[in-house]
Amino acid sequence: MKLGRKRKPAKLRLVEGNRGHRPIPTEEPEFSIPDGIPAPPSFLDAFAREEWARIAPELFAAGLLTTPDAATLGVYCMCYSRWREAEEAIQRQVKVDDKIKHGGLIQVTKSGNVIQNPLVGIANTARRDMLRAAAEFGLTPAARANLAGSKRGDEDPTEKKFFE
Repeated sequence: MKLGRKRKPAKLRLVEGNRGHRPIPTEEPEFSIPDGIPAPPSFLDAFAREEWARIAPELFAAGLLTTPDAATLGVYCMCYSRWREAEEAIQRQVKVDDKIKHGGLIQVTKSGNVIQNPLVGIANTARRDMLRAAAEFGLTPAARANLAGSKRGDEDPTEKKFFE
């Protein structure tokens, strides 16, 4: 396994101006953008499908969603779904035997100890995974700040540099 930073795609390095002045590889694989938005993976649940329907058209319009990217976007959507389910479960308060509470940020055990609700850990892990996957598509403000790509249908700013 390679250590260090992930390599930036050649097109992104050209758009950003190749600040390191290192040779830019010209042999990266490229996937064609499909004629329509790729279908969501079959494993998505209701919350994940809702998020797919919200975000896929935007990514497709920006030229960031190809058929091979569907699984990665599916991962993002499932992490979103898991995070949302955990957060909604945390908000529900259910008392059992007047001592054990399920939901909320803490739980009181049968012996009276106060512990963190396990759903908080699930929500935190899902949130972290969701943000990592979102960054791959430029869906966070910090990730977007590094993107200066063109909209679908516009001239590709890197094409001139590749073929000059």
